[in-house]
Amino acid sequence: MTLAIKTREIQYIAADGTTLSGYFAAPEHGTPVAGVIVAPEWWGRNEYTEQRARELAEHGYAALAIDMYGEKKVTTTASQAQAWMMQTFEQPNTLVDRATAALATLAAQPEVNPMQLAAIGFCYGGKVVLDLARAGANLKAVVTFHAVLSAQSPAEKDKVQAQILVLHGEQDSMVTLQDVADFEAEMASAQVNSQVIVLKDAKHGFSNPLADERAKANAVDLGYNAAAEKTSIDAMYDLLARTLT
Repeated sequence: MTLAIKTREIQYIAADGTTLSGYFAAPEHGTPVAGVIVAPEWWGRNEYTEQRARELAEHGYAALAIDMYGEKKVTTTASQAQAWMMQTFEQPNTLVDRATAALATLAAQPEVNPMQLAAIGFCYGGKVVLDLARAGANLKAVVTFHAVLSAQSPAEKDKVQAQILVLHGEQDSMVTLQDVADFEAEMASAQVNSQVIVLKDAKHGFSNPLADERAKANAVDLGYNAAAEKTSIDAMYDLLARTLT
């Protein structure tokens, strides 16, 4: 059953002083529910990220599509996206600090049960939520779609609280199967409860219906795959149902 939902913009400030703008969606009923942050692809907090937040709300979760660049900056140009993303890598704490501020903002909403939190992320946003989990955030689950898997600070034993699910395209040329193997070794070393699902015939960006358009406009190796999208979204909701209780 699809629930009636409400949405609103929420401004919050990260530890570095950056003003960020989140898009909040929740069921209309007043009972506090589990909350999920939604971290965007490198394009910024665009309509796709907001759509995923609305879908989560329709499924009974409260969701906050987060802003990682400030001022809700959005682009469809890869060179601009690359520049903004690289700016967030200049200081070692930027990703985690901005994601932590978003998670705290989500937890503070009256519609949210602050003891039942999760995070999902797409591409660059996948790295954001993985680094948040590596930092020991109070998360029950983390799900990534065609994520950047590398870590500035690898996971440590007993620090990661979340169950982690990584959804990866078999034909992803940006994040290789060797990168996946390295990630699995990192998780195993830290004894993290994690799973990787490699999706057949799927490229980077497989979950986004606009991936082919973005690929053509920017000469980057992206591709939408409807079957991979469905499989990955179903797997996400299965994990959320099992962990956010």
